[in-house]
Amino acid sequence: MNRDMLLWDETLFREPVILELDHMPEQFLHRDTQLQSLVYSLKPAIRGMRPVNCLLSGPPGTGKTTAVMKVFEMMKDHSDKVIFVKINCQMDSTRFAVISRIYRKLFNIDPPSSGVAFRKLFEKITTRLIDQEKVLVVCLDDINYLFHEGHADEVMYSMRRAHEQYPGARIGVIAIVSDTGKLYRFDPKVGSVFLPEEIDFPRYNNGELQDIISTRVRLAFYPDVVPDEVRDLIVEHVDLNGDLRLGIDLLKRSGLNAERRASRSISKEDVEKAYESSRLLHLRHSIMSLTSDERTLLELIAKGSDPRTGELYSLFHEITGLGYTRFYDMVNKLDAAQYIDASFSGKGTRGRTRILKLRYQAEDILRCLER
Repeated sequence: MNRDMLLWDETLFREPVILELDHMPEQFLHRDTQLQSLVYSLKPAIRGMRPVNCLLSGPPGTGKTTAVMKVFEMMKDHSDKVIFVKINCQMDSTRFAVISRIYRKLFNIDPPSSGVAFRKLFEKITTRLIDQEKVLVVCLDDINYLFHEGHADEVMYSMRRAHEQYPGARIGVIAIVSDTGKLYRFDPKVGSVFLPEEIDFPRYNNGELQDIISTRVRLAFYPDVVPDEVRDLIVEHVDLNGDLRLGIDLLKRSGLNAERRASRSISKEDVEKAYESSRLLHLRHSIMSLTSDERTLLELIAKGSDPRTGELYSLFHEITGLGYTRFYDMVNKLDAAQYIDASFSGKGTRGRTRILKLRYQAEDILRCLER
């Protein structure tokens, strides 16, 4: 028997859950400053006061969401008077979806799907908070996506002015923005009441990545499964990309590739093979949040050759039956979300013709669109 080969009932993974993207690490490395700022801002909620609002910003995969969830976990152990709600605005991208998520947390049931106004649901939420003397802390993760549909200002303004209309209501907001080159600005009336503590999450440097990846390797795999040169190659990929989630996914896929070969250790070839899938991780995750019609539009752009909006709309309307206003809104959303560049060409009627160019390789977009 060849002991260099992995047996059918053996595995390289000691704790595979360590490599799941939603895993909450016990050791949250190199984010002490950010955690302290969050704790300081939210600490008043434990004493029954409105917490200081926070704005977390930084590139994708730099620990923003994990930091919030770690602080939520810590604070739950110190008080039962604070209700924490984390909302993924990629999935809940309208003000009604946001308020429905909060309602569900407070009442443990879904609100009526139709016939109930936003204002009515919000009133029920604030009344519940006041009656139970609870403080609500809402994390709006990827709030970028609320801006696309114009809901960010409405949601934020309602929550930040709640105490004026409903005395005794105490609500704090944590907004998470992933820097994608676009600066999001609230309406001035929102900015005047939001006044957040701004907490920056910079990219991890090479030494920090080495530390984090080495820790995951030690916890997730059995000894000697990941050679130093393989770990260094993964760190190199993550350092170029900037997204730690790529490294976690690379470790998982590389390990599975090695097991498929019945190998007792991961090779560089296993990593490079895994990279073809892992490098599109963030793009694929982001595209999943688009509606069916938005994905249709993105697919048409990817299959075209620098299409002008006029030509593209004819194709889009033929497939979806939607009018130009919705089409125009979707073009603007894809532009704001950095999938495309929708620049005006200076040609056409009053120079308003737009030419749409992908910000990614067309084949990568099409791969991520595959069901």
